[in-house]
Amino acid sequence: MIFIWSTALVIGILVFVHELGHYLAARSVGVRVEKFSIGFPPRFFTITSIDGGFDITFFFFRYKGGSLKWLPIFSTHLGIKGRKGTNTEYVIALIPLGGYVKMAGSLDESFDTEITGSSDEFSSKTVLQKIWILSAGVIMNIITAFVIFTGITLFQGIPEANEGSFIGAFAQNSPAKIAGLEIGDEITSINGIEVYNWSDLVKILRPIPNTGVEIEVLRGDKNFNFSFDTYEIPIPSESGIDTIGGIGISPQYVYLPASFNHSVSRGFFNTIRSFGLITLTFKMLASGQATLKDLGGPIMIGQIAGETARAGWIPLFNFMALISINLAFLNILPVPGLDGGHIFIILIETIIRRPLSIKSRMVIQQIGMVLLLGLMFTVMFNDIGRLFN
Repeated sequence: MIFIWSTALVIGILVFVHELGHYLAARSVGVRVEKFSIGFPPRFFTITSIDGGFDITFFFFRYKGGSLKWLPIFSTHLGIKGRKGTNTEYVIALIPLGGYVKMAGSLDESFDTEITGSSDEFSSKTVLQKIWILSAGVIMNIITAFVIFTGITLFQGIPEANEGSFIGAFAQNSPAKIAGLEIGDEITSINGIEVYNWSDLVKILRPIPNTGVEIEVLRGDKNFNFSFDTYEIPIPSESGIDTIGGIGISPQYVYLPASFNHSVSRGFFNTIRSFGLITLTFKMLASGQATLKDLGGPIMIGQIAGETARAGWIPLFNFMALISINLAFLNILPVPGLDGGHIFIILIETIIRRPLSIKSRMVIQQIGMVLLLGLMFTVMFNDIGRLFN
């Protein structure tokens, strides 16, 4: 159950703020929004803004014509006297893994070619206004990550590691935990070499992945000895990925109070650092140090969301911030079908000083959809493979 609600929370919130960015930006420059949808079809709940109030409809399975169909099961009208409607349909769909804002006069993934030239259509706006609308979703995701990182620091404080060699936590599948070490143990020696602080411990273990070690710990007033193998830990480096040795432990931390200004500074730093990690990933893919098999999709996100949710709200929100940056980065890439692809087409039209034909733009959008579907198939295939391995 934790897998389901944590996945829905992470993806649902991030998709909502992304699409909300497009919606607010479109409305800010007078573009008519026909539909604001969160989730993949079928529709579960809709609210339509009309003159004099809202039309509300719920959908579910109903028998009609001898078969079970997804149809409206309840409709009502919420009257607000004198209200002027926008005719926007707000939709909550059943599968919370995507979202969509349909703007009047916009040639997009819906392949809707109905463009009249009206002043409230997307196609009638200036280049800067179009770029503002298309980039607003990415901007909202970046702001979301920044706010989360800032809030975590403000609430939790600034972590400071204990100078000693005390075990504060274990990683998943930690060799140290499997061998019997416990949180609070003080490591006093490794392979006969005395350990006085965490730096000594790292210096000894780092060069010896997959190597047997003899570790002595102080637990209370008693000494205990353990023998087991280190494991490999991949870490990013300037050349790509290095492999170091470790035993799956982290130090004890104390959290010092953080001021608002310091929290904002840390939030900005963590946001920039997250972009750096994504850039490193693409660098590794280009160099062959990573492959498409390493990419993950909704199932992998759900698995990690479930694990971080078990660890607490702070790890879960930290993961949400990282995914928000990933969503922003991917959407701004100049790939047809993504926000960056739409911006790229607008820039091309600006350079050649004429709009591309509807047929050309349709072909570009179709190519983009094929690429995106191919990527989706790849990550889903990887996810399913991980489930069975």
